Amino acid sequence: MNATALTSRRVVTTVRGQPASDGAGVKLNRLIGQPALDMLDPFLMLDEFRSDQASDYLAGFPSHPHRGFETVTYMLAGNMRHGDNQGNTGMLRAGSVQWMTAGRGIVHSEMPEQEDGLMWGFQLWVNLPAADKMTAPRYQDIAPEQVPQLRPADGVELRLLTGRIGEISGPVTDVATAPIYVDVRLQPGAQWTAQLPQRHNGFVYVYDGEAIVGDGDSARTLPRGELGVLSHGEALTLAAGTDATRLILVAGKPLNEPVAKYGPFVMNTPEQIVAAIRDFQSGRFV
Repeated sequence: MNATALTSRRVVTTVRGQPASDGAGVKLNRLIGQPALDMLDPFLMLDEFRSDQASDYLAGFPSHPHRGFETVTYMLAGNMRHGDNQGNTGMLRAGSVQWMTAGRGIVHSEMPEQEDGLMWGFQLWVNLPAADKMTAPRYQDIAPEQVPQLRPADGVELRLLTGRIGEISGPVTDVATAPIYVDVRLQPGAQWTAQLPQRHNGFVYVYDGEAIVGDGDSARTLPRGELGVLSHGEALTLAAGTDATRLILVAGKPLNEPVAKYGPFVMNTPEQIVAAIRDFQSGRFV
C-alpha cells in the first residue's frame, strides 16, 4: 500500500508554549501540561529548554521523586548529568536520549555539566498504564551514535529515537504506549510522508524554521514555537518551504484510563497519589 492510499492526518489545533520554570528555577517553554493543552493521552507534559544564558539553567533539577510515568529527555545542545538514589549515573549530551521509566518510584537529579553556552532540548512525560505503574524503575540511556539517521528522500534527514520507519527501529524499546519519536530535518523544498499507527494520538512541534504540515487543502504552516495536535490517520506529510526547518514528530497509543496528577506523581486515583506521597516521605523510593 502506498502513502496516497492511506488516510491523511492534519493539524486539528495549534498551541504555543507558556513560560514556566521547574527544578531550581530552570526556565522552560511548556507546550503540553498547560491550560491550552493539559495532556494528549498518553503524553502528560512537553517542555522545551533553550537558552545560552547560564542563569536560566545552571541551577538544574536537584534530587526529586517520580512515580507512575516515564520521562524522556532529548538533547539538542549542551550536557546534562543525571544520577539517582540507586547509584545510577550518566551523561546526556547533544544528540542523546534518555528514556526513564520511573515505575513504582525513583529519586533522581539532572544537573547541567557546563557553566556557559547553549543548553537546548526537550523533556516529555509519557504516562504508564495502570498495570505498569508500580513496575521496577529502569533507564534506557542512548548515546548519539546509537540513534539511527535515515535519509528517505532528497533533503530529508531523520533521527529515529523510538518506533519504526520502514525496516529500521529506534533504539528505545519495550515501551507500553508503543511510541514513535522522530527528529525531522528538512532542507528547503523537501518533503516526507510518515506512516503512523492510525489510532495513535500525535503531535508535531516546530523548533526551528517553518514547516508545512498535512497535504492538499488541509495543509497548515506552523512557525517555530508552535505545536500542532494531529488528527488520527495513517499518513502525515511534512514539508519545508523556502527555508530549512526542524521539528519533532511524536505519537503514542492512548491509554484511555483515569489520570490523577500531583506534581511528580501520576496515578489513576487520588488515593494512589496519597499513597505515593506517603511512600516518598517514608523513604520507600529505593
